[in-house]
Amino acid sequence: MTPTPQTSHTSQEIHVTGATTWLTGLPSAGKTTIAYELAGRLREEGHRVEILDGDEIREFLSAGLGFTREDRHTNVQRIGFVAELLASHGVQVLVPVIAPYADSREAVRKRHAAEGTAFVEVHVATPVEVCSVRDVKGLYAKQAAGEISGLTGVDDPYEAPETPDLRIESQNQTVQESAAQLHALLTERGLL
Repeated sequence: MTPTPQTSHTSQEIHVTGATTWLTGLPSAGKTTIAYELAGRLREEGHRVEILDGDEIREFLSAGLGFTREDRHTNVQRIGFVAELLASHGVQVLVPVIAPYADSREAVRKRHAAEGTAFVEVHVATPVEVCSVRDVKGLYAKQAAGEISGLTGVDDPYEAPETPDLRIESQNQTVQESAAQLHALLTERGLL
């Protein structure tokens, strides 16, 4: 008598819809904090999630790049390529990256469109005055002391999205509320 094969079933359904959610904004705007809050919720719901954090990408994938316009563009395109690749394989990709130039972000959006992969642009529109008080990494203090230059939104340009899919004013709500607002948009668009 041959044994009957046992199949294991998990109690949680695994969702395989992929999309890239790009959170752009000034340094210390809250992009990464919101991304991690949303990622936790998505994982609890059974989604495959990856966060492509700008600082980690700079250290590992874009080591050696500086902060010229060309280098920033190259960095954003590399991140966009990886994001699209993951999203096209059913991963919810959260990308908290400054990406200061509109044309760089648009090139990433076009890459996603050409591949038929969902792309959502979120502007974490925290004012520079609030960001400089938060100053999570001490960048604003270093810039004010003359230790660094080229700080996005202070002495280097930041081109805010004119028509993002969502604008979050993180200074007016909690991290949980910001993540919930983004979750609602992704749900409304059929991406969750």
